[in-house]
Amino acid sequence: MPEVDKRTRIAMRVAKELHDGDVVNLGIGMPTLVANYLPSGVSIILHSENGFLGIGPEPQKGSEDKDLVNAGGKPVTIQENGCCFDSAMSFAIIRGGHVDTTVLGALEVDEQGNLANWMVPGKRISGMGGAMDLVVGAKKIIIAMEHTNKDGSPKIVKKCSLPLTAQAEVDLIVTDMAVIAVRPEGLHLIEIAEDTTLEEVVAATAGQLFYSTENIGTF
Repeated sequence: MPEVDKRTRIAMRVAKELHDGDVVNLGIGMPTLVANYLPSGVSIILHSENGFLGIGPEPQKGSEDKDLVNAGGKPVTIQENGCCFDSAMSFAIIRGGHVDTTVLGALEVDEQGNLANWMVPGKRISGMGGAMDLVVGAKKIIIAMEHTNKDGSPKIVKKCSLPLTAQAEVDLIVTDMAVIAVRPEGLHLIEIAEDTTLEEVVAATAGQLFYSTENIGTF
């Protein structure tokens, strides 16, 4: 499947998890695509940890404002009722439990809902950013990522080997192959992609999956 199709499929599926009026923080990269695929009638308030509520769509080329960027440094707009504030207020919103959902990418997620998404030892990094606060402060944590690495190795594993961002905080994993709920007893496979088989999902997942073939949906 072309790269862009994988990312679009993931973003479209994640968008279905968002509800009208939710305050949502979309992590840098693929998660930002989610805002493009919201169901009809659903309006969300986008929060950015660098100090915004009410982020609007990407500006037209040539209309960028260097002072309006998201947490990843990409140009954004701000909606009519949006506002900006300092980092102290922004992180107070997160830590105070006022973000309904955050959507983040990941390097690894494991059976216990542990998340590793900020560094690979030995490689240059820019820092953890706001992820550590978001995964603890937001009410729901959705991971949006490709199911495997470029070499085909699983990103959903029995136990994370990379440095953790947070322990046991992930609620839902959405990949190009499957939707997996993280529950106290482990990973529950609830949907698979239309052009993917159950056997392919199981083979591409290193962690144990719980499922009932009668109850698996498609997306």
